[in-house]
Amino acid sequence: MDSRCLLARVFLGVLLMHSCEAARKWDYEPMSLSSTTTDPSKILIKTKIDRIGRGEFAISATAMFNYTTTEETMVECLVYRSSSGAEADYKLLPWAIPRQTFHEHLNTYYKEVTMRVFKKCSNFPYFEGDFQPPFPKMNYVAEKCALGDDDRLPEICPPGFYKIVFKCFGKNQPSWSFTAVFRLKPKLF
Repeated sequence: MDSRCLLARVFLGVLLMHSCEAARKWDYEPMSLSSTTTDPSKILIKTKIDRIGRGEFAISATAMFNYTTTEETMVECLVYRSSSGAEADYKLLPWAIPRQTFHEHLNTYYKEVTMRVFKKCSNFPYFEGDFQPPFPKMNYVAEKCALGDDDRLPEICPPGFYKIVFKCFGKNQPSWSFTAVFRLKPKLF
């Protein structure tokens, strides 16, 4: 009798430890991707959603980047959530990248999150230490990029639709943006 209780306690302990691990507790499905630019000769972004398998999705993109960024190049990113997905239902969330210079962005959020997500599936710039300008003018390609459990994203997110709007702009420079809409749902296991 004691050995069965001990075995049950060990099993419950293992289950408890497994459920307490720090990992993303949600799955996502990309719903739409779009981009805009004021000057397609200086920057042009094309995006698409790839279906890898049943319930598995990834993002692919190409970006022709053909201009010099300066200290006047600014970026910002806003995140919205909607429980229904209706455009009028989206509410601004505090998860945002405040307006900052492009180079400052590269040394913070880009380095901490974006490089981790795209390192294995793209030719996006990867660097250690601080970014040293200039940002390379070239064609960037991301193929079938998917979020992993270690991408430094929030562990828990309420289910619903999330809209991410990233903008880049500057004096005498093209303004461009991309918008991604994802549906988040709880992970089953």
